Amino acid sequence: MSPALPPEPPPLPIPITGELDLHTFRPADLDDLIPAYLAECASRHLPSVRIIHGKGTGRLRVKVHTLLRHSPLVRSYRLGDERTGSWGATVATLR
Repeated sequence: MSPALPPEPPPLPIPITGELDLHTFRPADLDDLIPAYLAECASRHLPSVRIIHGKGTGRLRVKVHTLLRHSPLVRSYRLGDERTGSWGATVATLR
C-alpha cells in the first residue's frame, strides 16, 4: 500500500493588473488562462493587456497570438516595443 498523497494546495489568485507573465505557467494551461485573464481585464475596463511570453523559440508567442486572434474581447494586438518588452511580450488592446 502506498502512502496517501497530501492534498494539493488551493490555487493562488492571480492579480489583475493588465500584465500577465507566462513564465510561471505551464503551456498546457494557456487555453484556459489567457481567455479567463482577458475576461477579468475587460470586466475591470482595462484598455490593454501586456502578455509576457519571452523570446525563446517563438512557440509560446505563436500560441498567445492564436488565442488573441480568436478572442472576441481583443480589438488588436502587437509585439511590444522597446518600452513594453520588445518581441518577448505582446500588447493586446481590448474592446
